[in-house]
Amino acid sequence: MNLPDFPTFETSALARGFDQVAERVWPAHSVAPAHSHPFSVEALVVKGEMWLTAHGSTRHLVRGDAFQLDRAVEHAERYGPEGATYWAARRTGPTPG
Repeated sequence: MNLPDFPTFETSALARGFDQVAERVWPAHSVAPAHSHPFSVEALVVKGEMWLTAHGSTRHLVRGDAFQLDRAVEHAERYGPEGATYWAARRTGPTPG
């Protein structure tokens, strides 16, 4: 599967009204217990695997999978034996029209 490179992902996200774009790297077997953020996010997994639990269900995500979370949505994350890397576009303001 061909994924965009980081500069292409970042340019696209900023053009769609996101405030910032970051690469998040998680070590093997990491766990982020239930929490929320003051921003909405659209993310693309580019390496490894993770499990994202939100809205009462868990999704298994691997390279090439995308996910979205609205601001203040409680969620938990768990990472696989190789950890995971994803690119996250964050929006702190209102969602455009």
